[in-house]
Amino acid sequence: MNENPFLTEAALAISPLHQPLARPRILVVEDDIDIRHLNAEVLMDSGYHVDVAEDGEVAWDALQLNHYDLLITDNAMPKVTGIELLQKLHAARMLLPVIMATGVVPEEVYTQSIWFHPAATLLKPYTLADFLRTVKDVLHGTAVPPTPLPSY
Repeated sequence: MNENPFLTEAALAISPLHQPLARPRILVVEDDIDIRHLNAEVLMDSGYHVDVAEDGEVAWDALQLNHYDLLITDNAMPKVTGIELLQKLHAARMLLPVIMATGVVPEEVYTQSIWFHPAATLLKPYTLADFLRTVKDVLHGTAVPPTPLPSY
């Protein structure tokens, strides 16, 4: 029996079109615990649903079990790097926008494969304002991906 007298069967049967939109779900992958917690906290305070992973291996497991709207990953991590994680996504044909938030942009990898460009790249250290703006731009499809570097 429904304990809330104001929540009738008719109210429960509301069309999905009238239900509030689900919060975007983001997976933050970062081996530095302070950055991981700060990024997660800022995203949660901005209304996003956030899961975290301390490396690419844990992230890959999470990606197998859950649907995400965005992946934010560092590159230089133990076990599975951000680059290796993106390679796994590509091999599994998982379409997921990715923000590479890293201390060093892996330019040599970007030039090797045209498919390998994340939706956005944030170079550490970045401001929280840049971080949030980039997340919003990528989720709304307005991010400008990094320009491929010419190969010589």
